[in-house]
Amino acid sequence: MEAYNIFLIGFMGTGKSTIAAHMGKMQAMEIVEMDCEIARRAGMSISEIFAEKGEEYFRNLEARFIREMENKRNCIVSCGGGVVLKEENVSRMKKSGKIVLLTASPEVIYERVKDDEERPLLKGHKSVEEISELMEGRREKYEKAADVLISTDGKSVEEICTEISGCF
Repeated sequence: MEAYNIFLIGFMGTGKSTIAAHMGKMQAMEIVEMDCEIARRAGMSISEIFAEKGEEYFRNLEARFIREMENKRNCIVSCGGGVVLKEENVSRMKKSGKIVLLTASPEVIYERVKDDEERPLLKGHKSVEEISELMEGRREKYEKAADVLISTDGKSVEEICTEISGCF
């Protein structure tokens, strides 16, 4: 693979972190967990950032992080689910890499995240219907940003990583 970054985008629970970890090892790329790095730098969890500082503050931290990634190469970045909400982020990601949209059905996402208490946008919204609504609200932005779209439903991690690798 040519030396550029791969940005994994998609709704929470689509497999971004899992795929980034496996793909990074498979392709000898640096693995970057965007939300973990933002939380580490802020000294608080994403849930705490949302509760104490608000979503706009968090989105600005995401934008700063994406700006920094423009100077890096050979990274696979597991992005936060809302990174595409700012068009500036999308254009910056495209400058330094390829954007892969991972998708999954609302039912699969529900099964993956139903017991996770660290997802601020799911507080009080943990049903297939509500997840579907949240997903639909972002679908157009995800699809517009993506260079490649890959469904993760019913596929192994290896199958997904092989599919991504075959696209570049």
